[in-house]
Amino acid sequence: MTWIIATFYKFVPLVDVGQLQRILLVYCQQLELRGTILLAPEGINATVVGRQSAIDHLLAWLASQPQIGPCHYQAGIITKVPFERLKVKLKSEIVALGKPEINPADQVGVYVEPEDWNSLISDPEVMVIDTRNAFEVEVGSFKGAVNPQTRSFRELPAYVANHLDPVHHPQIAMFCTGGIRCEKATAYLLKQGFQQVYHLKGGFSTIFAGFLLVRAYGRENVLSLINGLASTISWKPAPINCVRPAAIPSGMVL
Repeated sequence: MTWIIATFYKFVPLVDVGQLQRILLVYCQQLELRGTILLAPEGINATVVGRQSAIDHLLAWLASQPQIGPCHYQAGIITKVPFERLKVKLKSEIVALGKPEINPADQVGVYVEPEDWNSLISDPEVMVIDTRNAFEVEVGSFKGAVNPQTRSFRELPAYVANHLDPVHHPQIAMFCTGGIRCEKATAYLLKQGFQQVYHLKGGFSTIFAGFLLVRAYGRENVLSLINGLASTISWKPAPINCVRPAAIPSGMVL
């Protein structure tokens, strides 16, 4: 039997995250979803596993909520569910930089589409930084990308303070696995006075799904920019299907 594993996040101001936590827990249990959903005042970050229809219903319901709206997600097919149950957790940040005051919903770097990433990182004037942890970088990265040697995302601000300077590094391009870390990292760099900051939309995983890249540059040209493999899962960008949310218990609205 196969399942769909989907990941999505969105930086968006959330009010009364406790109420949202209770609603999502019951609703996702009704949909028989498993995985982890993180909620914080800055937004939502989730990895869920279930039937395609269940994931469609969840995303449609989130899109129907005025304070959230549509969430773009990445999805893949798996044969073994890696989660025993569903967890909906409250956090101070949906990705832990240790800087809850940094919010990409207010200010963020320039999003770079996968088909444009090749040209950007080939520019010798652009410093490319891999914002993933050191053990993730060892699995694979882009040629020429700087490895900050961080053990956790919380160590990135210290790396920036000790190794980067807005004057000597005027153009910086950042990437991560799914887009969330580099999105917050670019927001942090802008707050530190960096002016030209870019990040790969959808993260490193889009390159391996990247049908647009293959069409634009050819398979060999795409793969020539990459050392190693990013993941053992075949990911693909997936749009939100237009479906009505499944029935929600009376009173369970935001």
